[in-house]
Amino acid sequence: MSEKEIWSAADLYFADLLAPSDAQLDAALAANHAAELPAIDVSRNQGKFLHLLVRITQAKRVLEVGLLGGYSTIWMARALPQGGRIISLEYSQKHADVARKNLDRAGLLDRVQIRVGPALETLPVLAAEEAGPFDLIFLDADKPNNPNYLEWALKLARPGTVIVVDNIVRQGKVVDGGSSDANVQGSRKTVERMAAEPRLSAVVMQTVGSKGHDGFAIAVVQEVRS
Repeated sequence: MSEKEIWSAADLYFADLLAPSDAQLDAALAANHAAELPAIDVSRNQGKFLHLLVRITQAKRVLEVGLLGGYSTIWMARALPQGGRIISLEYSQKHADVARKNLDRAGLLDRVQIRVGPALETLPVLAAEEAGPFDLIFLDADKPNNPNYLEWALKLARPGTVIVVDNIVRQGKVVDGGSSDANVQGSRKTVERMAAEPRLSAVVMQTVGSKGHDGFAIAVVQEVRS
């Protein structure tokens, strides 16, 4: 077996035991495929990780930047406490329409508010509306803009808010400071910003599995005393 085949087999083993799929999750993935959405949904193990983060943090207000077809949203929405809500931002109307149907089929649409448009235009609106502070913020949209999304996440956070940034490792290419890949440079700038920000305590965890070699950054907003 190749390295990737071993990773995928282990991923499937753990997912079958600890993050089993069901009719609603399968239907969401099938609908995303039928609508020809990019096949970049989180894996089952990653979805369960987000689900557990919502439960561990007891997050009632969740912000998701990058909805796609709503697969990760279903995992998180299922973990919300009574009265909890997710605001999910999506650039594409087509993606939002598919996600809305997936969430409705899963019986979760009443827990999720979808806002369509460029996130860098929607985030200032959320701030003006005083929609925050959010308890958990998941950044999973266009990677070159992650440093900008992180800045807005800080504005919409409070001490204790958890911020998760997906796809940060880029198959290890993140170590290449001279890369011409805008996704790699977006990842590097995001991690460097986290390292320089005294309000954040952060770490990057590398992952291997059915989606290859990648990883996520996870940070908590902390009080800064003068």
